[in-house]
Amino acid sequence: MELVGRTAIDLAAAVRAGHASATEVVRAHFDHLAAVEHRLGAFVTTRRREALAEAEAVDAADDRDRLPLAGVPVAVKDVIDVAGQPTRHGSTATTADPAADDHEIVARLKSAGAIIIGKTRCSELSVWGTSDDPDGIAISPWDPTRSAGGSSGGSAAAVASGIVPLALASDGFGSIRIPAAACGAIGMRPGGGWLPVEDAVGEPHWFGMSRYGPIATTVADAALLMDVMAGRDTVREVAPLDTPIKAAVSWKVAAPGVGVTGAWREAALEAGRLLHHAGHTVVHEDPPYDRGLAQTVIGRWTQGVGADVAALDLDPDELQPRTRAHLAAGERLAKARPVDDADAVSWREHLEPFFADHDVLITPTFARSQPAATTWHERPWAANIASNYSTYPYCALWNLADLPAIVVPLWQDGGRPLSVQIIAGPGHERRALAVAAKLEALVPRARHAPGWGVPIA
Repeated sequence: MELVGRTAIDLAAAVRAGHASATEVVRAHFDHLAAVEHRLGAFVTTRRREALAEAEAVDAADDRDRLPLAGVPVAVKDVIDVAGQPTRHGSTATTADPAADDHEIVARLKSAGAIIIGKTRCSELSVWGTSDDPDGIAISPWDPTRSAGGSSGGSAAAVASGIVPLALASDGFGSIRIPAAACGAIGMRPGGGWLPVEDAVGEPHWFGMSRYGPIATTVADAALLMDVMAGRDTVREVAPLDTPIKAAVSWKVAAPGVGVTGAWREAALEAGRLLHHAGHTVVHEDPPYDRGLAQTVIGRWTQGVGADVAALDLDPDELQPRTRAHLAAGERLAKARPVDDADAVSWREHLEPFFADHDVLITPTFARSQPAATTWHERPWAANIASNYSTYPYCALWNLADLPAIVVPLWQDGGRPLSVQIIAGPGHERRALAVAAKLEALVPRARHAPGWGVPIA
C-alpha cells in the first residue's frame, strides 16, 4: 500500500481498519523526509525514535478503531511546545532547553492518535513572511527558487512535499494562509472563539490577532485537524453548499501604494466565475476599508515584537538585525500611537453591514509572487518590510477583525499555485470551509508538488 501522499483521513481509516499499521505509516514518512529534507529546509528538529514508539502505542491501543487521527504524521510549527523538544520561535535568542510538557493542542493531537514527527522552521518570532534562519531556508516545493512563505513556512513546505499530510501552525498576521498559498496548500485561520494563541506569560498573542490553525492538502483534512485541535466535533463534516450564497469578490488593497498583478487578480475573478456558474450570486464589491487600517495593523505588527521580547525575556542584542529594527520601530510607534483595542472593535463593527449583505468575501491571497528563497534574515529591515508590504496586503486585516479566513489553491501561473482567500463573518467557520470545499471540487488539482517523489493525485 502506498502510504506517502495519502490524505490524513485515508491514512487514519487504513490504520483503524488494520490495513496499515501506524508504525508502517510513520516509518514511510520518515524515509520520505530523509530523501527530500536536504532540498526543502522545512524542519528544525525531528523525533524519529519517539515518534516510532508512539506509533507502536497506537498500534497496540484498544481504542485504535476510534482514533480520528490514528497513525497520522503531523508536523508542528516551532512556536508550540512538544515535550522533549526545544521551542525556539525561530530565534537563537531563545532557550535551547527542551519543553517539559506538550502544549494542550499537541496533547489533543496525540490523544487522537496523531504522531508528531518534528518541529518546523519559521521566521524569528513569527514576524516575517519568509522562513529562513542561519541553519536553513524553507522553500516552496512548487518553485524551489521561491520562499515557502512565513511565518509558518516549514509547516506548509512539509505538507506540500508529502512529508506529512497535516501540519499545525499559527497565524497572527497571515502566517498560516501566506505559506499555505506559497506552497499550494489549504490553510485556515479560525475566527474569534477558536484556538487563541497566548504568549509566554499568558497574554493574548499580538493583542489577540493570533490563532492556531491547520495546513493540509484537502479542505476535509484541514477541517478534521481544526476540530481535533480545538477538542470539538463541530466542523469535521464539511457541509455542502445546499442553498445559494452571495459572495463578494474584491482585489482592492487597503495598503497604500500596493499594486496587484493580473494573475492574482484573475484568480479571485475565476473563483467568482466558478461560484456563479454553480448557481451562486457573485458581485464585485469592495470591503469598507478606511485610510487608517494600514497604520493600525502595522502598529500591532511592530509592537507585537516588543510584547514577545518581554514575555520570553529575550536579550534584544541577540535578535536578528531586521527584528531588532522592527522592535525599535514598535517602540517608537508605541510612544506616538500605542495599540488600542477600540481600533479592532471599530473595524469589526464597520464590517457588520458588509457581512450582513454577503455570505463570504473572496480576495487574492497575494498581490504578487512570494519573495525569492534566500537569506532574508541577513537582509536589512527596510528590504524585508518592502517585500512583505508589497506581497502580502490581504491577510492581516482579517486578523484585526478576528474573522475566519481560509486559502485554497485555484490554478497556476508559470507552475506556481495561485490561491484565493475566503473570509466569512463572525462564527461562520463552517461556511468558509464549505465555500473552500466547493471551489476545491470545481477545480481538481495535484495535492503535492511534482518532483518530490510523491504520487501526484
